[in-house]
Amino acid sequence: MARKDEFLKQIQDGNTNKGGFITLGTAMLDGEPIAGAFVNVPLKTLNRHGLIAGATGTGKTKTLQVLAENLSEKGIPVLLMDVKGDLSGLAEAGARNQKIDERQAKIGIPYESKAFPVEILTLSQQDGVRLRATISEFGPVLLSRILDLSDTQSGIVAVIFKYCDDHQMPLLDLKDFKKILQYSTQEGKVEFEEEYGRISTASTGTILRKLVELEQQGADLFFGETSFEVDDLLRVDENGRGYINIIRLTDIQDRPKLFSTFMLSLLAEIYTTFPEKGDTDRPELILFIEEAHLIFNEASKALLNQIETIVKLIRSKGVGIYFVTQNPTDVPEVVLSQLGLKVQHSLRAFTANDRKAIKLAAQNYPDSSYYDTASVLTSLGTGEALVSALDEKGKPTPLAATMVRAPMSRMDILTDNELSSLLSKSKLIKKYNDTIDRDSAYEMLNRKIKSAAAEQQIENDKKASEASKKTQSKPRPTTTRRSSAMNPVLKVLTSATFIRSVFGILSKVMKKK
Repeated sequence: MARKDEFLKQIQDGNTNKGGFITLGTAMLDGEPIAGAFVNVPLKTLNRHGLIAGATGTGKTKTLQVLAENLSEKGIPVLLMDVKGDLSGLAEAGARNQKIDERQAKIGIPYESKAFPVEILTLSQQDGVRLRATISEFGPVLLSRILDLSDTQSGIVAVIFKYCDDHQMPLLDLKDFKKILQYSTQEGKVEFEEEYGRISTASTGTILRKLVELEQQGADLFFGETSFEVDDLLRVDENGRGYINIIRLTDIQDRPKLFSTFMLSLLAEIYTTFPEKGDTDRPELILFIEEAHLIFNEASKALLNQIETIVKLIRSKGVGIYFVTQNPTDVPEVVLSQLGLKVQHSLRAFTANDRKAIKLAAQNYPDSSYYDTASVLTSLGTGEALVSALDEKGKPTPLAATMVRAPMSRMDILTDNELSSLLSKSKLIKKYNDTIDRDSAYEMLNRKIKSAAAEQQIENDKKASEASKKTQSKPRPTTTRRSSAMNPVLKVLTSATFIRSVFGILSKVMKKK
């Protein structure tokens, strides 16, 4: 059997599925696509997570777009983190041209131009559905981890939450938490010591400074009401296609702590909210985290541990997480080892460190008698990638240098008018974009402090009044005796010393006579 035929058989055997699947493209041998060598990703293993990596300009975003489109067509909702702002075009049909037709002919899949149901979400003041969560929903453990607190400081946060639970004080936003933190060592110091023990002012000062740092990155916009319900990520349209939810993150690239806070909150909420699914034929939701290094570069050890735990456990909820980044080394090994689908676009070898990174990346893929993996990684063209997935039994599929199919939607952003039109049709904007500032810990504590101050003032006035009455009721002295205080001159004239001096002088005068 010829080498080409052996290769085709290996790819076909490894990519045959009984259930649903997504076709990414066609496998290549010696740089040429092989007819019929389709590279498929089973829907059943999409909740095993994945990686899309490659240097700038190699086609990562278009691969993400292809996956999102095909998932939507299968009725599977998608959540995309759009850091660069170039994914909104999914809402409009793509433009057909000769280059795309030629590419699709090589792949063996006719080109279709389609638009997809899209919802635009935002963490900031950009237009879109506002994403918020309350401090209470975050909880003491998650809040402590995102703030990178010590055990002692984390204990204080737990006490703060306990106090608010015991006194029915909702913790909704950052001003609520800052107020109760200050109250614990100032006006409420005695109350806290009686109920929970002494609260260190040094520790609360440290926590407050870290809260201010988080606030400066825009967390005050994220914490509050109305809280976003993660079930709204699972919507499908009237045609049964899953919604592609795009979070606009173009204005928070320099605020990684806010990005990490949101991501951890979202994953934790999904994990606690979604029911257990076990092994199913298709995922419930797929998340794509673009520019994933923004999370990992700024993450503390505690935060990394939390992400690792969630990545391990969340797949049982039918949720897959896909990291999109330039180099696989951007993702910690403990997370990388959990990823089933790997799509590796071309890497550049300009420096010694680049060459080391390519060797490490090559080791993440199954061995192949058809490819020198490290060499292929530097020779792939734009829109081509090394692909390794998990088959329906959970085994790695044969490594395939793949020509990835073109997106069906627009490979460009929406115009301002198109974006406005899309947002005007959104049902979620009407549900979430009104800011609610209901009675919570901040207002309750202010009333409590004001009431205590008023009571103290009344007590002080009462004491002052009683003291004044006592003073007025004392009888004044009625004696008419003159004051015993003696005139200073008279006091000198009648003093014993003065009298003895006078008699001494008189005695001397009498003797002389």
